[in-house]
Amino acid sequence: MSRWLVTGGSGFLGINLIRHLVKNGHQVVSIDIEPFTYPDMAGVVEHHLMDVRDAEAVDRLIAGGFDVVMHGAAALPLYKKSDILTTNVQGTRNVFESSYRHGVKRGIYISSTAVYGIPKKHPLYEDDPLVGVGPYGHTKIESERIVAGYRELGMTIATIRPKSFVGPERLGVFAIFYQWASEGRSFPMIGRGRNLYQLLDVEDLCDSIVLAAEHSDPAAVNTEFNIGAKIYTTMREDYQAVLDKAGFGKTIRESPAHLVITALELLEFFKLSPLYPWVYKTATKDSFVSIEKAEKVLGFTPKYSNKEALLRNYKWYLENRENYGRNQGGVSHRAPWSQGILGIARYFF
Repeated sequence: MSRWLVTGGSGFLGINLIRHLVKNGHQVVSIDIEPFTYPDMAGVVEHHLMDVRDAEAVDRLIAGGFDVVMHGAAALPLYKKSDILTTNVQGTRNVFESSYRHGVKRGIYISSTAVYGIPKKHPLYEDDPLVGVGPYGHTKIESERIVAGYRELGMTIATIRPKSFVGPERLGVFAIFYQWASEGRSFPMIGRGRNLYQLLDVEDLCDSIVLAAEHSDPAAVNTEFNIGAKIYTTMREDYQAVLDKAGFGKTIRESPAHLVITALELLEFFKLSPLYPWVYKTATKDSFVSIEKAEKVLGFTPKYSNKEALLRNYKWYLENRENYGRNQGGVSHRAPWSQGILGIARYFF
């Protein structure tokens, strides 16, 4: 049994990883700026209301001793730029500085494929250029540099670059799509939806994290790993699977990409759009990474295709939607994001 610290433990990835670890007999301590509201884990997980930007508080906790520190806490792209910078960069430095000083054996850092920006070639490999997109992508690159610095000091830290991941507890922007599907509406794609857009099931992501943390060769995992689904088709095909499951005979609809993106930029200016630029500016483009390195080094084998991950998430949404206000605002993946003007537009589909 190992003792794990999970930062961002109240979030979507956090709770899925915590359940995964507890199921396999590990002791888990969680920290987050949000309360830990999971009855099934009450009394099982030690949770601390804490901001990773509070270096002294983080250090006091890590001084208690951990075998693995999984750093997943981050400010998402819809946060204020100042919060993204301080949380994602200074928070990462605080967590791994303390881990280094207190002799933590293994670290896991959750980065993002946003570090690749909007590339012109695919698949993407771990050694491709890091150019980032928006404050979020740039802070992830800076945080990866911080991680690399602690590796040079002798730490073992695996950096995980996951594709957008879905599954139980995931709402966020996906809740918009799931609500429309459950109401018997068609759903518009930005553009034709003919592009390949790889996703990832959160259970597969949790598997990759544990594989990296428990690998017998520290040197082999002291690097970066792309993590994504093995099987995926076009956005149109993958998302149509959810509309088919909803059973209303509705379809994914095409739209003129340039006009829609221009409209979304205007709506964003007036704070009426639920989407941030990285979402709508990459939605028409291919986006997939090679997972060969993770397969070879970690023995990573994804269980779920894009369609299966989306359907698993949709099933969870249907079973739990009454627990959430459908148009509730939020900037976490566990809250359904406000639909903005799309809340009106859906009546035309």
